[in-house]
Amino acid sequence: MAKWYKPIVRPFAASRATSRGPQPLQAVRVHGGTSMKARFFAAAALAAVLAVGATTAASARPSHTGRAAASKITVWLQTDAQSGWPNVVAAAKAEFESKHPGTTVDVQYQSWVDHLSKFDATLAGGNTPDVIEMGNTEMTKYMAAGAFANLSSQKSSFPNSKNWLKGLAASGIYNGKTYGVPYYAGSRVVTYRTDLFRKAHAKVPTSLAAFTATAKRIAKQHASRGFSPVYIAGTDWYFAMGFVYDYGGQIASLKHGKWVGQLESKKARAGLAAFKRFFTAASRASKTTIETRPNPYDVYAQGKAASIVGPAWFTCCVGKKYTKATKQFVMPSHVKGQGMPGFLGGSDLAVPNGSNDKSLAADFIRIYTSTASERGFQAKGNIPNATNLLGHSVNERAAQRSWFVPTAKNWVNVENGNVLRTMLARILTGKASIAQATAFADSNIELTLNQ
Repeated sequence: MAKWYKPIVRPFAASRATSRGPQPLQAVRVHGGTSMKARFFAAAALAAVLAVGATTAASARPSHTGRAAASKITVWLQTDAQSGWPNVVAAAKAEFESKHPGTTVDVQYQSWVDHLSKFDATLAGGNTPDVIEMGNTEMTKYMAAGAFANLSSQKSSFPNSKNWLKGLAASGIYNGKTYGVPYYAGSRVVTYRTDLFRKAHAKVPTSLAAFTATAKRIAKQHASRGFSPVYIAGTDWYFAMGFVYDYGGQIASLKHGKWVGQLESKKARAGLAAFKRFFTAASRASKTTIETRPNPYDVYAQGKAASIVGPAWFTCCVGKKYTKATKQFVMPSHVKGQGMPGFLGGSDLAVPNGSNDKSLAADFIRIYTSTASERGFQAKGNIPNATNLLGHSVNERAAQRSWFVPTAKNWVNVENGNVLRTMLARILTGKASIAQATAFADSNIELTLNQ
């Protein structure tokens, strides 16, 4: 997983907004798909692992009722915390241990590459950590399989929970129940060349209409082949779905226990129509390409784009020639003065069901996500977990409005099946009308999510 807080080296992946690299685009009818073998295992296999772990834990530990608090809780955090904000971790540890005399906190740092396989092993062995950090896109499979404790009754006790970032909080909710507490986030913004905007007599746009007009002016001034006023990959569904949510639509919703595709709704179609208009006016990228082939910042560094859309850390890779002329702004909504909802990358904190002491584990999370702690994460360039804590940086302003994918156990199969990518390619190439493409996509989404 690429880092969301300020990468020290050039990222190797598009962003931590996705749980895996994009798959080749295949315009085929999808009735499911293969799960991500490198990251997740089948739900049935996970359920079996959990059953074994629960049996082992039950035989190894006395019940929570009537027993003394655990003498130690184990917390798994990613190495981002170790290198980025060790002072915040140390402060939370000290506060917890002061509040709970006799109980120590053992913080163990993990890597994004293998933390899931290590967690799977603890589930099988019945020796899970008490608190675990999960990437927001990693949560659903484990929530669906029953790996995490239900924190719904305690939600109001977590700091700033009334104002949690909508797009990040959604990743910790499954079937209406809360299993994950938002930790920190990273957003997507527009990175642009100030010299080209100045030449086009353009100010930072405060509406989609203004941005479109600017793109058209820049296009007239730079008619060279392959130059994009706003480089956008044709099938970048993370960007395109922002338009859907901006117009009040959504991808799918859960009704009476069944997932229903919502891309055929009037609002979703209006958003997709707006996306098509903007793409046609602004981008000269292939209508069927994905967002990492090539990476937007490479196109920008080659002088072939006046602006790009993606994580705020894209500024690291715009090329020395354009560094001084590079700034960022929030992708504007079709409603003047608002930002367009963006897909948030980030992390959640969860309490595995095999925890030695779920009550203590939850209390550590409360302390570690306190306002003081979140300010510490914020000082390192992260986005804090609640809207009332947001500052005025571009990255934080972009997080004011956000969205997340449906938290369905089979959502990953929708991604692997390229359902949304296929829909966008058909719309942009004219192979299908928006009505036809969305009907086709909704049919596949429903078949896949309800398996």
